[in-house]
Amino acid sequence: MPRDKAEMPFLDHLEELRWRIIWSLIAVLVGSVLGFFIVVELDVIGVLERPIQALLPERRLVFTSPTTPFFVSLKLGIALGVLMALPLLIYQAWAFLSPAMREKEKKYVIPGALGAILLFSAGVGMAYFLALPIGLRFLLNFQAESLSPLITIDEYLRFATGVILAFGILFQLPVLLVVLGLLGIVTPETLTKYRRHAIVILAVLSAMLTPADPGTMLMLLMPMALLYELSIWLTRLVLRSKSSGAAERSSLPSE
Repeated sequence: MPRDKAEMPFLDHLEELRWRIIWSLIAVLVGSVLGFFIVVELDVIGVLERPIQALLPERRLVFTSPTTPFFVSLKLGIALGVLMALPLLIYQAWAFLSPAMREKEKKYVIPGALGAILLFSAGVGMAYFLALPIGLRFLLNFQAESLSPLITIDEYLRFATGVILAFGILFQLPVLLVVLGLLGIVTPETLTKYRRHAIVILAVLSAMLTPADPGTMLMLLMPMALLYELSIWLTRLVLRSKSSGAAERSSLPSE
């Protein structure tokens, strides 16, 4: 009979891990090549430029080095390649880790992964459509009587991706707190008791991770406060389901 993967020797685990990493790197490489052509052919830079376009004197970003357009396109292609390869990366991680997980732990993985993807997408969408236009309008109109903007594509993308990633990452708060609840590190009662402290911490994080104006910081803080309340409710719901399932199993007659 074939051995269960959880009982494989340590060296076999390393060999499996090596091949999964190799396939993941191949997926990222292929995705990056495709991503580079998508960036060039579908004007991805133009899409990213849209939040600031109307605020520029000539409605175009500039560059100061002959190699900048190529390297900016290459970096965007790699980022797009990682996104396209993400389903395979998640599958490889799941295939390697799932044999060591219990059945009751596995049932939370798919809903958790879907929730994380949806929350990240919501954060990115809010940053792109709301936070960036409002923040850029404030910043570029500040001292506009005395100064004229000359913004390069690499500096703008560094700023924009920082804001977008900050929103996407902080929108993962419910997933993080639910996982901590399942691990027994936090409880709904603890989250409720320290709500005010959490809001202060979220305000500091919002100020640190959004290099923009106070309006952008508040735009991140407000949904974060709502997501914190959602986290309390979800943690209570998941723990209640977990405890009821444990009670049902304990009430079954032993064989």
